[in-house]
Amino acid sequence: MTAPAFLQELKYLIDTQKISDRSRILLVNDGSSDATWTLIKQLSSDNPYFIGISQSRNRGHQSSVLAGLMEARDHADITISIDCDGQDDIHAMDQMVDAYLDGCEVVYGVRADRQSDRWFKRASAESYYKLLQFMGVDVVYNHADYRLVSSLVLKHFADFHEVNIFLRGMFPLVGFKSTSVYYTRHERIAGKSHYPLGKMLALAIDGITSLSIKPITMIACLGMIVSLFGLAGILWAVIASIVGHTVTGWASLVCIICFLGGVQLLSLGIIGAYVGKTYMETKRRPRYIISEKTPYWEDIKNATESESSEG
Repeated sequence: MTAPAFLQELKYLIDTQKISDRSRILLVNDGSSDATWTLIKQLSSDNPYFIGISQSRNRGHQSSVLAGLMEARDHADITISIDCDGQDDIHAMDQMVDAYLDGCEVVYGVRADRQSDRWFKRASAESYYKLLQFMGVDVVYNHADYRLVSSLVLKHFADFHEVNIFLRGMFPLVGFKSTSVYYTRHERIAGKSHYPLGKMLALAIDGITSLSIKPITMIACLGMIVSLFGLAGILWAVIASIVGHTVTGWASLVCIICFLGGVQLLSLGIIGAYVGKTYMETKRRPRYIISEKTPYWEDIKNATESESSEG
């Protein structure tokens, strides 16, 4: 569980009066089985600046971020999403707000470097972003989900109805003026990472298959190349048979069969991933379900309605 000290520190931006004192810190519980929701309710009870929502079950990190953004979009001019592990520098929010006031509708929080990571973590993460870009996914290099988004962008983003969510690749598709703010990431305050290599690979595959058809194009190109080699092999076999230089070679036959079989199975697997995602999209299931909210949500709703009637 994240240290409450970090949550209290988040309030600094409101205290500096850079943003309205009516701003709130929205905490999203992703259906965790520990005491996270109890802590959120306690914070909300002790301090009106903290509000919270709880999902009915754990639907993953991307779903939790989306839930927070969609629930807050009608109550705020801007939203800033950030993980509660304390690694992202909250003081970068000053620069994000300045960039918004300067006309940017989206401001991406980008890691200046990865010196704090171990070699394998750094190499795998950098390869991850390069793979996404190579596969045609429009992502900001070394940006995760620390970003400022205006209500205008969220209004149009709400029209994106994908069930397979990959936010860091979806927000660039919305457009509008954007920029990046660079910061140094800190050590995790509490807890442990829930994105080991396996989950990172799964997220990369999810992002690629959700936002790019380049793998299908690559399969077609690979199939064409293999077909050309196959045609050359057939011609060679026919000529060798006519000349009388044929020999019994089971090894070459086995290698060819294994190679073609591997290519076919890989191709079917990639195509199957797209078919599966299409199947999930056609179900139109909800991307998140809120089971509980802290009491202050009603106050915000009433304030918003009052402003609308006065306007």
